[in-house]
Amino acid sequence: MNFIFYSQLYEKYTNFSTSQNRSIFGKNLRIMDGFWRCQNAFFPTVIAILFAGGIFVFPLLAPALMEHLKLTQPQLSSIALAGMAGQYPFSSIVGKLIDRYGPRVCSFLAAIMFSAAFGLSALEVSLSSARSSLPNTAVAERLTVYFAMAGLGTVLSYFSFLPHYRFWHHNVNVWPISSIFLSYVAGRFFSDTSTGSLDVTRFLLFLAISTGIVHLAGALVLTVPSTTTSPSSSTLETDSISNERSRLLDRGQSPHCTSDPRDSSALELLRDSNFWLLALYMVMILGVCEMIMSNVGTIALSLPAGMARTLVSKGEQAASLQVKILSISNTLSRLLVGPLADFVSPVFSYRLLEGFATIRKHRISRVVFLSGAASLLAASCAWMVFGVRTRHDVWLLSVGTGITYGAVFTVLPGITCSIWGIRNLARNFGIITYSPFVGTTFYSYVYALIVARHSPIGMACQGRICWQSTFYFCLGTSFTALAITAILWRKWSGKT
Repeated sequence: MNFIFYSQLYEKYTNFSTSQNRSIFGKNLRIMDGFWRCQNAFFPTVIAILFAGGIFVFPLLAPALMEHLKLTQPQLSSIALAGMAGQYPFSSIVGKLIDRYGPRVCSFLAAIMFSAAFGLSALEVSLSSARSSLPNTAVAERLTVYFAMAGLGTVLSYFSFLPHYRFWHHNVNVWPISSIFLSYVAGRFFSDTSTGSLDVTRFLLFLAISTGIVHLAGALVLTVPSTTTSPSSSTLETDSISNERSRLLDRGQSPHCTSDPRDSSALELLRDSNFWLLALYMVMILGVCEMIMSNVGTIALSLPAGMARTLVSKGEQAASLQVKILSISNTLSRLLVGPLADFVSPVFSYRLLEGFATIRKHRISRVVFLSGAASLLAASCAWMVFGVRTRHDVWLLSVGTGITYGAVFTVLPGITCSIWGIRNLARNFGIITYSPFVGTTFYSYVYALIVARHSPIGMACQGRICWQSTFYFCLGTSFTALAITAILWRKWSGKT
């Protein structure tokens, strides 16, 4: 079958001159080589993705930590925040690291960080359970540090998959499946069937071992696909095969890259007012989403079981249900929004002779997806303020948050590439993802402080009063983010 394919490909180009034939044929060989390299890494990468979302299942751990270690809501929020926000402080550095050394180094470092973080957390919980009568402040502080390490491992893991975005980017879009998978594993193998309580120590130890193994395997097989689209005949033999030390975004001799007017330094990026508008949008949207993702378990537990008593009466089961709903919504959002955005809003590329162009007709700006995400989050917050009454009602918040979070992160790389070019995509994407770090920190502490204000001493907060003020505030900032998208839509008209 391959022989027939290559024979047909050869015959297709025999009508051209020798130099043209070599150039075009070499171009296709290079593209196919990169494609097959990506396919060979597909399954190991997906396996690693399944185990890389440990920080996103923290709501499963929260009820047990609150009950057995007597941690307060601000302490729980600090631990969850460390995991979520720990992804962002080093994202720009990790982007440069993968540009220089490739995905194998990132996957190896992710293995170290994950194993150390979850292993030390398991040890801490095990030792603390035996002396739960002692003050828990030091325990909470150490767990915060360990989950920050897990957050860094998450961003290392994510960036190690980013080079394959061009050929099979939907493997990254199945990232939230990790939360579903780990929630199932936790409930099936690490929970008491009679009480539904989770064995936190054994589950964390499982994460430490499994994440270390799969990311070490990734360090052996991950490679970088080729990104040069028109190699010259003189460099065909030396450039036709990329290796693991290739840059994430090739800075070779192609004039299509070196002549792109969108290429700029990091300082020029920070001087762009539109960059700061996009960053503020991400602070207000992704910050709220990650606050909800970290605390959806305690939000659900603060409400009565109501008519859904048989489904979500137990704390761990209520938290697990919300994590699964949120993860499924996140996954479906990415899988649907990704192809839709690629079809109606293809990314603009630059060619020296043609200027800016897209591979198909550009129908609508990608900013529309940002507007839709802000509107949906506002509706979800309004539901929490005016509609929710029982644990069963929280599923609408989980659905809205999951769709919003998935949609924004799916279209963000395309917007970044269209506005600021592909040459420094990893760097620019790393810089822009500092925004959720600020937003997650801010909104998480707003939530924690309001809950603590209404919590009886030594007891968990109960009722809508625990978080109603938080969602009033989030509703207002969501509308502000929606207004920002209207400004960006006008400024980036015809560019995204």
